Amino acid sequence: MEPDMNALTSKIIGTGVLFLFVFLSGVWLSNSGRPINTIILTIHKLIALGTLIFIGVTIYQINQAAQLSTAAIAATVITGMFFVATIITGGLLSLDKPVSAMSIVHKVGPFLTVASTIVTMYLLANHRQ
Repeated sequence: MEPDMNALTSKIIGTGVLFLFVFLSGVWLSNSGRPINTIILTIHKLIALGTLIFIGVTIYQINQAAQLSTAAIAATVITGMFFVATIITGGLLSLDKPVSAMSIVHKVGPFLTVASTIVTMYLLANHRQ
């Protein structure tokens, strides 16, 4: 059981590092001003997408090893919804004429996504015990 926990710990740390890169690239993008720098926007989007895929694969692998609890499934769904909402609001902000209300939602969304991911990872780490 120890190697599995080490692998999960590595994936949790990897998730944290990826989120850090998403935040840093988002700050970089935000500070670059308008018009939006396409290269920075692309980097930010690819890191966010990679993070989502990494988390999805991790959850899938954990579910294959041991069936997830109802709480872990619910947390996973909520995390996915926050992730999608954050991606959508980011996309709306990147338009030539961004929707101003989306700015507030996109500033709060990443924190909700990270908080939800932390809860999800906690439930995943402890679901077998």
